[in-house]
Amino acid sequence: MSAATTRIAFPPNWWSRAGWLLLAAYVAYACSRLDFTWARFMIGLDNGARFIGRMLPPNFSRWEILLKGLTESIEIAVLASALGILISLPIGLFAARNLMPPWVTWPSRLLIALCRSFHPVIVAIVFVKALGFGALSGIAALTVASIGFIGKLFADAIEEISLKQVEAVRATGAPFMNVITYGVLPQVFGRFIGFATYQLDSNLRNSTMVGIVGAGGIGGALFAAFQRFDYDFVCAMLLSIIFLIFVGELLAARVRAVFVERGRVDEE
Repeated sequence: MSAATTRIAFPPNWWSRAGWLLLAAYVAYACSRLDFTWARFMIGLDNGARFIGRMLPPNFSRWEILLKGLTESIEIAVLASALGILISLPIGLFAARNLMPPWVTWPSRLLIALCRSFHPVIVAIVFVKALGFGALSGIAALTVASIGFIGKLFADAIEEISLKQVEAVRATGAPFMNVITYGVLPQVFGRFIGFATYQLDSNLRNSTMVGIVGAGGIGGALFAAFQRFDYDFVCAMLLSIIFLIFVGELLAARVRAVFVERGRVDEE
């Protein structure tokens, strides 16, 4: 076999290698710009070890404050998820480009993009300034976050459906709402349940964060404990938040499993 006809089994991808080299160079440049040094990292590890030592053992003596904060966080998460999902349904439908004309989809997608542009904590700061301190600001902030997340995923799910079922329902002379009910929703219902349960789980986590800026929930008590250097109580709250998120994840997984099993039964 001549050299001209010899092929390399795995030829080198020079563009990929150049890309990795550029990425490594940029990481080194960014570390130098951000004053990231190994000595500073080791000092941070030592400070972190002493900080964890001051947190242990956790102090659950003020469980009333802890329970009140957790209850408020759950209420914020549930209300924000319900409102966000309810508002996201029509917005996601209007944003689906395979069902709606461009003059409807573009404003809807612009609204979704605006809702997704900022972190919930930043949105919570805006609502705290507008509505004042308390759970109402947290509910409003997480509702905006829910609209951005659920609206986008719901619109993308609708754009991936098979239009044969939609056309079959239209051929019967059914009105628009019946087309949506019988031609669109059955194809995306299972995925929508997964989106909704994930958003509830996400709002449970975010509800503990927005309280840091005064939007209700256990985040306010956590921030106050940090300011008082009450680190054993901080540890108790962190463990409680972890337990809350763990329980929420189990419940969300159970709900998804129930609806998936019901969908299989309906298909059979």
